[in-house]
Amino acid sequence: MDVIARHESAKAVTTTAAARKCAVEVIGTFFLVFTIGAAVRSGSPLAPLAIGTSLMVMVYAGGHISGGHYNPAVTLAVLVRGRIGVADAVKYWLSQLAAGLLAALVVRAIVPAAPAKTLTLTGRLLVTGLAAELLFTFALAYVVLNVATSKHHPDNSFYGLAIGFTVVAGAVAVGGISGGVFNPAVAVGGAVLGLFGWSSLWVYLVAELVAGAAAGFAFRALNPDDKQG
Repeated sequence: MDVIARHESAKAVTTTAAARKCAVEVIGTFFLVFTIGAAVRSGSPLAPLAIGTSLMVMVYAGGHISGGHYNPAVTLAVLVRGRIGVADAVKYWLSQLAAGLLAALVVRAIVPAAPAKTLTLTGRLLVTGLAAELLFTFALAYVVLNVATSKHHPDNSFYGLAIGFTVVAGAVAVGGISGGVFNPAVAVGGAVLGLFGWSSLWVYLVAELVAGAAAGFAFRALNPDDKQG
């Protein structure tokens, strides 16, 4: 009986910990996508700074609980890197996508839309947009792995800044090409908001997930003694 009780207790603790992590991913992803939608929909010229800052503060707020992914591509990178299991990764993905959809619906309800053309990637823009998303999603995931999961940077104080400003840099550099998404949850939320054409959604998903996986493999190759947490 004691063995069964201990097993049930351990299972309850594990379930609670998983729920806390998913809740943090929902909160962080929600505010990231909400900030993106509100800033872009209102036509703010400071959108890149607002978006990067939102990600930064949410990483600092929840990084100690869930790792502060808020991005399915980053979760994939962390999975390849070996710091999260498949079951937990799936829970993170579901939490992030649900939060992105919810944030988009809230933005639609409360933020008036400024006149803006829906970005649809076709022709040459499809190729350049795919390349832009691939490069900066890789950069984002690569930075996350190195500053937030590396054993050489335990308990550092700069990881949130590095992650947030990677997004700022990407948004400024290629926002005019691809929209500066770098995140499948943002891509889905942006499509719901009419920022991106649904026909272009696959471009974002493919580029970002490939980039996330590539970042995970790059980290493993460059840090052969640091493959797991």
